[in-house]
Amino acid sequence: MSLEYRPANELDINAMAELRASEWGSVPYWQARIHGYWAGEIDPTQALKPRALFVAMDGDDLAGFIAGHLTRRYRCDGELQWINVAKEQRRKGVASELLLLLAAWFGQHLAKRVCIDVDPDNQAGRSFYLRHGAAPLNRHWLVWPDISCLVPRDLP
Repeated sequence: MSLEYRPANELDINAMAELRASEWGSVPYWQARIHGYWAGEIDPTQALKPRALFVAMDGDDLAGFIAGHLTRRYRCDGELQWINVAKEQRRKGVASELLLLLAAWFGQHLAKRVCIDVDPDNQAGRSFYLRHGAAPLNRHWLVWPDISCLVPRDLP
């Protein structure tokens, strides 16, 4: 079965919380956090209200999701907030496709310089972002000077 990629909706929040909690924290913590972020009630540092969440669905099962928002942190235009892929879906291009969707969303909002906070010990995550054009900003942060370079010209 091929995956369906689409904007997330409120009904996806429980599955997103379960996926985040499988790596850290509890489901109730992530339900509140993701819902607050989705609803614009919880704002990361220097975040602006426009935000996007996209999901990858394998039938009725969540394969992965990504979230991002506009910001002014580190003189960036946007920030990738979260990206998670279910263990059984990893290394199949799900994260890359989700990143492409978010990059296109940033482009629609004229956000070129996009940053992400990545634990210095998260070598898999850092390698993924570096392979996709990000560069070190400081010990914890990476930045895409122009994330639009990820979006094929034929996408909006």
